Amino acid sequence: MRVLGESDVLFILAAVRWTLLLSVIAFLGGAIGGLFVALARTGEITPLRYVAMGYIKIFQGTPLLMQLFLAFFVPGIFGFNVDPWGAAALGLSLHASAFLGEIWRGSIETVPRGQWEAATSLGFRYWAKMALVIVPQAVRIAVAPTIGFLVQLIKGTSLASIIGFVELTRAGQIINNATFRPFTIFGLVALVYFVICWPLSAYSRRIERKLAVAGR
Repeated sequence: MRVLGESDVLFILAAVRWTLLLSVIAFLGGAIGGLFVALARTGEITPLRYVAMGYIKIFQGTPLLMQLFLAFFVPGIFGFNVDPWGAAALGLSLHASAFLGEIWRGSIETVPRGQWEAATSLGFRYWAKMALVIVPQAVRIAVAPTIGFLVQLIKGTSLASIIGFVELTRAGQIINNATFRPFTIFGLVALVYFVICWPLSAYSRRIERKLAVAGR
């Protein structure tokens, strides 16, 4: 056991970049997958709707920690070596795609049916209808819950420490094992998460209030 020093604090703060980078990659991967899931859930092809529904149920009905374990260990069964970084990015992206897909599915279905019928009466096919009429309106509805999920995703990156990925939480664990100052170290870690997440949460609430006023 040694004394907690400035270099230890800097090591923890430096790990923030990996938390943020992992969050961005997982969010972008989840956004791509979530768009396909949302369109499949609201589309006209029945088998795709059921596949998307099953995908959502699996990832919403199982713990994120288990999903990260599977993303880390399952590829090895088939001869693929996945490092903690790749496994964390894959597991969180799959997790995010299920939740974002459901958020966006709800936003799409919130668009008034009159808009759907108007687009159909103008002769728009499904993809043109979605791209030109429905999705632009759904995006406005989806902004607040999407930002809210991003906050949850940032906090969820802490579970990547279990598979050895050195992000903010894992950096705190490493320094705590060397200095045994849990209150100070994990208090700092919690403060950093708060500084990252609170502005996003506040912005999400602000967007929700603006939408509520606009909808009156």
